[in-house]
Amino acid sequence: MVPASAQGAAGRRIVIVGGVAGGMSAAARARRLDEHAQIVVLEQSAYVSFANCGLPYQLAGEITRRDDLLLHTPDSLAAALALDVRTGSRVTAVDRAARTVTVRTAEQEYQLAYDALLLAPGAVAVRPPIEGLDLPAVHALRTIPDLDALRARVDRLAAAAPGAGRAVVVGAGFIGLEAVEALVTRGLQVDLVELADHVLPPLDAELAPLLADELTAHGVGLHLGVSARSVAPTGPDDDGPVAVTLSDGTVLDADVVVVNVGVRPASDLAREAGLELGTAGAIRVDADQRTSDPHIWAVGDAVEVTHAVTGAVGPVPLAGPANRQGRRAADAMVGRRTTPQAPVLGTAIVRVFGLTAAVTGASQATLTRAGIAHEVVRIHPGHHAGYYPGAEQVHLVASFAPDGRLLGAQGVGRAGVDKRIDVLATALRAGMSADDLAELELAYAPPFGSAKDAVNMLGFVAQNVLDGVLPQWHPADLDAARADTLVLDVRSAAEYDRGHLPEALNIPHTQVRERLEEVREAAAGRPVSVHCQSGVRSYLATRVLIAAGFDARNLSGGWLSLASARPDLSTLARTTPRSQEEVLV
Repeated sequence: MVPASAQGAAGRRIVIVGGVAGGMSAAARARRLDEHAQIVVLEQSAYVSFANCGLPYQLAGEITRRDDLLLHTPDSLAAALALDVRTGSRVTAVDRAARTVTVRTAEQEYQLAYDALLLAPGAVAVRPPIEGLDLPAVHALRTIPDLDALRARVDRLAAAAPGAGRAVVVGAGFIGLEAVEALVTRGLQVDLVELADHVLPPLDAELAPLLADELTAHGVGLHLGVSARSVAPTGPDDDGPVAVTLSDGTVLDADVVVVNVGVRPASDLAREAGLELGTAGAIRVDADQRTSDPHIWAVGDAVEVTHAVTGAVGPVPLAGPANRQGRRAADAMVGRRTTPQAPVLGTAIVRVFGLTAAVTGASQATLTRAGIAHEVVRIHPGHHAGYYPGAEQVHLVASFAPDGRLLGAQGVGRAGVDKRIDVLATALRAGMSADDLAELELAYAPPFGSAKDAVNMLGFVAQNVLDGVLPQWHPADLDAARADTLVLDVRSAAEYDRGHLPEALNIPHTQVRERLEEVREAAAGRPVSVHCQSGVRSYLATRVLIAAGFDARNLSGGWLSLASARPDLSTLARTTPRSQEEVLV
């Protein structure tokens, strides 16, 4: 170990507290830019560089070798980048005046001087007020030791009684959903508990039922709008099965419990050092990741960022921003030109068995809370040309400002969701509008997309809405529409028979022109709320009605969006994407 007082003949000393994404990105970048700096990485755990996003997939067995998650070791980093990586080294204090950190190991405590200090402490799991969290059956899934302990328990269950084990997962966020899928894959019967009223709370509530259906189709028991109150052994052995009691009185038997209800910034060291923190407890940094101390930088889950759409300030625990922040901080520490941190979009994605859900920018709920005016557009196109075999429906929802700027987008589907959300995230970063989306030139051949891609379609529909060509009503308006307007269902008779609103008048869209008087008589002076299956045929009918003098509006997203947003409707008609609907907007 390098003595605390030894500066050596090398250049300036950069000390990095914490490894993994942000810390190791900074260390590697700093070495590439400065061959002569002494770079010391202090990591309190035994693992300085591992793929924490891959933990659920190793638990499931998709990543077969645990060691594949270990990206680098102190020896490999020393050989490749001449980094002095010290695992098992916890930094307990920062003396800003002396520019030293206090390091505690199993053998000793010492002070280490720095010229530049980078804090990358990450986040710590929120510990909810649940009695019994310290029982052996209760696990988290954030670190390699977490994975090892959870996998060992699941392996024991599988060996003792294949297919008979039971698990409870508390928290239906991204990690919770990945844990559910992994445990089901391992043969356990899983119950999922979520305090919010729908799974994946960052997703707007209208899309969440699609994920809920997928979960229940795979045997997952859903307990939404409730919390776990206690975990207690069901026998004399604390290491045996447990009972999880929920806030509604439900008791769930479990052999293993996984709790992932969120994280908070690990900013205690920064607070004790007197660095400026934000209201959410994250470390406040400037555009170059510099803290309130000119010799200290900070990156990763512990720092404060600005949301690109709402301007809200707080931590956003995502790997992508953390890696970019590490690179930026290294540039600043060695005196190079930096790319100042851009506001964060919060782009994220998760697989739920056969479905993919992804988000970018601000959700409808976030925009509403922030008081930001917006129009919502919903479409359900195929992920590639409808006439080419295998087209899967993509459910896309996007929000636009009154001036046309894209504010956020979300998607759920079995194929093509990642591609569209990545394009839309790029559009958000570029400040694109509905007009820009409509004019994007994207790769097209029938196996890959459509001549009018789903992203183009969002732009087309948003143009129609914002220009006044297409007045809309939304699933949230259903009760008012039923009470105060004529609901006109322009689907085919067969679709109508598979599920409809009881008061709706059914006139297929191809017959609307010849049956205008019938519509006029039924409306009796009221507005007309038109809908079809996905919103396309009803758009055509709405234009016919407007031309005939009716006060007509189209249901955004059609019956598909309505039935998803209003699960109290008894039936949901499902149809495959129609090639005709790709050419009508």
